[in-house]
Amino acid sequence: MSSEMLDLFLSAFWETLVMVGISGVLGAAVGVPLGILLYLTDGRGILPSPGFNRIAGLLVNAVRSTPFIILLVAVIPFTRLLVGSSIGTAAAVVPLTIAAAPFVARLVEASLAEVDRGLIEAAQAMGATTWQIVWKVLVPEAFPGIVAGLTITFVSLVGYSAMAGAIGGGGLGDLGIRYGYQRFLPEVMLLVVVILIVFVQLVQSLGDRLVRRLRHR
Repeated sequence: MSSEMLDLFLSAFWETLVMVGISGVLGAAVGVPLGILLYLTDGRGILPSPGFNRIAGLLVNAVRSTPFIILLVAVIPFTRLLVGSSIGTAAAVVPLTIAAAPFVARLVEASLAEVDRGLIEAAQAMGATTWQIVWKVLVPEAFPGIVAGLTITFVSLVGYSAMAGAIGGGGLGDLGIRYGYQRFLPEVMLLVVVILIVFVQLVQSLGDRLVRRLRHR
């Protein structure tokens, strides 16, 4: 491999790391609170609010059910408004974050639903506030499940980031399209695929190890 091609791979891998890292963190920052709200406002939740829960649930389901390649194109005006461009790594972060947030929200909601209701009822009997129940009972008990959900999200974002390369989002996907497909260099495409597989395995392994450690505690 020439030094020029090596530089291209390093640059593309760095762009993928940036896209996945920033969108994952932003998606979690939006999705975790949203997932908690969805759980709390459910009919069986601590703060039942059928109207809010139904509207929020519809929005979450609408974004989740939209194929990512369509979402990429649909949010181009919003992306331009935020970052001033519809191509490049910064632009790709916007649709990636929009895709990640509702995904995280549903996973967090599912993790919270697995918490023993007896613990919640015991906390309520002791006079705990909703805030205390959330941060001292629900989140600590569901934390391993939440981390597992975030791991799944980051793995999914790796695939989404490669797809973003199809419309000039940068990263390994863009490198594979421009050199592996358009310039008929199958070895470049193969190497991109291998790097993505190794990257996904590394993320999944680190997430699984962290989940096991949290559960043992």
